[in-house]
Amino acid sequence: MKYGQSLTVRPVRNGLGIAALRAFDPDDLICRVRGRIVTPKTVWGYWKTDPRRGANCYRFDAELYLDPEGEIGAFANHSCNPNARLVRTAGGLQLRALKKIAVGREVTHDYSTQLGADDIWTMRCNCGERNCRRVVANVARLPAAVVSRYRRLEAIPAFIIATL
Repeated sequence: MKYGQSLTVRPVRNGLGIAALRAFDPDDLICRVRGRIVTPKTVWGYWKTDPRRGANCYRFDAELYLDPEGEIGAFANHSCNPNARLVRTAGGLQLRALKKIAVGREVTHDYSTQLGADDIWTMRCNCGERNCRRVVANVARLPAAVVSRYRRLEAIPAFIIATL
């Protein structure tokens, strides 16, 4: 599946993922993450009927989530060594490059940066990175050095930092 001239969805290590069709430099806009704004109650409802859909929802602010069902954001995968970050803007969420991303590389972000200390969701990690944490959990469970680096890179939204 091709999304514009810059991205495609293709098989990757963990199912389907977003891959770059062009190179991205640090802080380049990779894509806008579109979807429907939903409540936590809606997300919990997904867990009962479609757990994968529930897992794909993004924390949008302190009280709401973004459901990217049917959009490219539904294919964004986690990595403990991500090359992208999620940024909240007035217009919604954006996926921006943290570092150079070469043509053909999978675009990944760290799910923990979207999970406030009050989030209980966890996932076994299978990213394959040398620094893999083995479990994806909320931001409060990240190593202090990782939190410090992500803060410097502005990779953790303010409403998530506020939960620490």
